[in-house]
Amino acid sequence: MTAGARFSLGTFAFDGEAAPYLVLDERAHDLRPLLGEGTTLRGLVDDWDARLPELQRLADEGCPGSEALPLAELRPLPPVQPIGQIFQAAANYRQHVLDLIAGAEQRGDDSDGHAQGSRDDARRMLDERAAEGRPFVFLGSAHAMVGAEDEIILPADSDQSDWELELAAVIGRPGRRVPVADALDLVAGYTIANDMTTRDALARWDAGTLGIDWLAGKNAPTFLPVGPLLVPAKFIDDPQDLQIKLTVNERTMQDESTADMLFDVAQLISYVSTVTELRPGDIVLTGSPAGNGASHGIFLAPGDLMEGTVTGLGAQRNRCVAENIGPDAPRAIRGTVGAGSGEGKR
Repeated sequence: MTAGARFSLGTFAFDGEAAPYLVLDERAHDLRPLLGEGTTLRGLVDDWDARLPELQRLADEGCPGSEALPLAELRPLPPVQPIGQIFQAAANYRQHVLDLIAGAEQRGDDSDGHAQGSRDDARRMLDERAAEGRPFVFLGSAHAMVGAEDEIILPADSDQSDWELELAAVIGRPGRRVPVADALDLVAGYTIANDMTTRDALARWDAGTLGIDWLAGKNAPTFLPVGPLLVPAKFIDDPQDLQIKLTVNERTMQDESTADMLFDVAQLISYVSTVTELRPGDIVLTGSPAGNGASHGIFLAPGDLMEGTVTGLGAQRNRCVAENIGPDAPRAIRGTVGAGSGEGKR
């Protein structure tokens, strides 16, 4: 199939009604008049091989029969709803890992998930892991997902809410034990995810050999803004040549290439497929590059504005607000981590 007109897809709300749209040149076309009232982006992804040529034809023709709306007038929602499984890669950028370790050492906390004595070993293992090891991937909760312009609610019992902007691949074909050389064929398209972290919830004093508490550290409500766009994979020449940039209050915090991944997108997808079956609608988050709050010694506070971009995938803009809970509401016990509250809350 020839590339044809470049387009992207999204799920947007207009006048309170959510619908799937095809986006051409900052103009959004409601797909329901063109493909049927029950059309959803998830339904298109579920039948991606059959629907992609149809979408391309509509883009090439300019979506006749669908009124175009300015993209700026629509509220972006997570593009694919309901989402399938959420696979999240951890520690997948070399400089990111080194910066997290250095930041925790400087503050004297364990927000990097390492005890003091294991940090030198963690540094030494980076090259060995990239050459001979395997990715580290965990599962996330769809309940954390919000749109690319929605508010982020900072947990009331945390002082270390952190950003982690990254590239995400949405799966459009099933796959089990897929070779690396074929892994990108499973990708329907790419989007942006900010896989946020409650740093002071990751390491638990009572965990022992159980390790990191991924549930508490990664799944606070609103801590996974996704979107605004799903860009078909055929329009992304090389997922390892994209720039990830995030600012907080207009100060650049992350500005790194996807080339710094320890395991590239194809390797991540191939690895996940050796553990479980990937299915259409699943999303693979590929890890966050250097520049997180934990490395800067700065964490999010109410009123902060995060703005993030990934080359060719649009932009996110999320304002942080405080969680409003009653005095009798249960709160998490954060264990021994306490450093950072002075620097993080501005």
